[in-house]
Order: sequence, then C-alpha cells, then structure tokens
Amino acid sequence: MRAEHADDVAAARTWCEEQNIPWFVLGGGSNVVIADTGFDGLVMQIGMTGTTASRDGDDWLITAGAGESWDGLVAMAVDRGLAGVECLSGIPGTVGGTPIQNVGAYGQEVSSTIEHVTVYDCVDHTVRSMRAADCGFSYRMSRFKAADEGRFVVCDVTFRMRPGPPTATYADVAAYLKRSDVSSPTVSLVRDAVLSIRRSKGMVIDARDPDSRSVGSFFMNPVVTEADRDRVASVAGEPPPGFATSDGRVKIPAAWLIERSGFTKGYADGAVGISTKHPLALVNRGGATAADVLRLARAVKQGVGDRFGVWLRPEPIFVGFDADPAVDFLTKAAS
Repeated sequence: MRAEHADDVAAARTWCEEQNIPWFVLGGGSNVVIADTGFDGLVMQIGMTGTTASRDGDDWLITAGAGESWDGLVAMAVDRGLAGVECLSGIPGTVGGTPIQNVGAYGQEVSSTIEHVTVYDCVDHTVRSMRAADCGFSYRMSRFKAADEGRFVVCDVTFRMRPGPPTATYADVAAYLKRSDVSSPTVSLVRDAVLSIRRSKGMVIDARDPDSRSVGSFFMNPVVTEADRDRVASVAGEPPPGFATSDGRVKIPAAWLIERSGFTKGYADGAVGISTKHPLALVNRGGATAADVLRLARAVKQGVGDRFGVWLRPEPIFVGFDADPAVDFLTKAAS
C-alpha cells in the first residue's frame, strides 16, 4: 500500500497489529537488500509529498514530505542559494530516509540542518514533532535506527538553511574545485562538483553504467582508536588516511581497508562483484541473487577483519531475512 497521509500510516499500523502481520516501511527503495524469498507481510510505501519554504530571519525553514525526492530537495535548496545540503547531492532515495540514516557525504551530515522531524509513533499511536536534539544523531545513526528502531515512521522533515558559503573542505571536493580553477565556490558549483565526483565513482544512478547497479556504499567507514589506527598502519606498511572525530578517535575509509585486503576495484565473484570505480560498491553484474550479494559482503568483511582486526558494519537495511547467518555476521559489530 501507499501512505499519502499520516492517517494512512495509522490505519496500516492498526490493521497489521489486529491481523498480527509484520510490516515494512519503504521509501524510495535505495539502501535496501531484500531476501530472495521476499517479505511476508505488508509493505507500506511512503508517499507523503509536498514542500513548503518560509523565512525565519536570515534563515529559511524548508519542510518536505517524507516521500519527496531527496536530490530534488537538494536541488531546490541550491537553486535558492541556500547552504547546508549541497554536498549531499546525488544521493538516491527520499527525504524520510535521511534522518533515519543521518545521511552524510563529502563533509556534511543531514543532522546539521534538521530542525525537527514529524513522526508517527507506533507505540502510542500519535503524530508528534521531534527536535533534532531528540533524534539521537551520530555518525550514520539515529534513534530511529538504534534504540527505537521500528517505533517511528517519518512523515515529514523540516530543515533550517541559510544563504552563505558552501562546504568545500572535503579533499575530493577541494581537489575538484582546484582543478576547475574555482577559488570562490558557490553552493551550485559545489553541487556540480559532488555530482561529477559521484558519477566518476558509479554512485549516481545511470542505466548506461553497470557500476551503478548497487545499493551504494555497502560498508560504513569505521571509527577506531589511535592505537587501532597505528596497528592498521603497521600491518599495511603505510599510514591510512584518517579523519579526527570529536571524541578523539579516527575515521578510516572503509574503501582503503577493503582494497588492501585483496578486494580491488573490479573484483568478481560470479554474478556479483566490486565496482570498477569504487571499492565500497557491491554490484550486480547481471542475474545476481541477494544470497550472492551477502556472500561477497561477508567475504569482504571477513577479509578486512582477518587482516586488520577492524570489523566493518553495513549501511543497507536487510529485509525478509529470517535468522540468516550471513546477515547476523554482517550486522555484528565484531566477529
């Protein structure tokens, strides 16, 4: 079914509870791995649309329905000259999924612009607004994905943005702008840079590009201690790239670890493989099953863990897998 209003969500949830039937809330379908046997329950697609924008002093408050295209919202903000989400260009999916995942890329996280999130609470059956501070945001995480997983359905999201300079500090973006001889980038130029970089990595959906047949970055970048980073450097024979976090730890690119564990770009395993453009993308080369994808993902995680003692965590959601050992292994923090 398709939910176009919060009332539809409430009705679907009540029906599932009365019939004792599981449900799955679907956005745009990105970042999801579905079991080969499907999902035995009700699939509710979020179809709540509509976007409004209003001034609040120098800021703009933009509210978008959870079913709105995420990249469409980014494009709208950039067209208005508003900064805050320009580095999140080209990410597939819908607005409602962004606070759940705390979507981030190229030096920005969506949590930095979220003002509040309107949700349907499946426990007390009410619609309420949650401030950003109440959402439990952290790296690629939120309360919607952690302690309260399955409790809330996002109905709309309000973002606070303002005119101003874009974020252009991430190495890839800064290098692209330098090559383009751009010294004072606008949000529009940064969006163009990000889209170009993502295309070069097969991370923008393109029917002509077989490397774009993936669920995006399959693994999160691990955040480790300084001691862990030194150990990784000792094993690799070179220091890994690192980005300091606010808690004194270091974020290491998962792609760097994967390549140095023997899984290079273009690696093939039957009908699945690793993108020729980006080590984080596991691609369907044609006719692959979900089991094929899990087999490769499991091998990658095991390989990185065996070599570096760092256990990667997956980004996608796994749907319809009933006590599957591969999913259990992938979603554990450590072996």
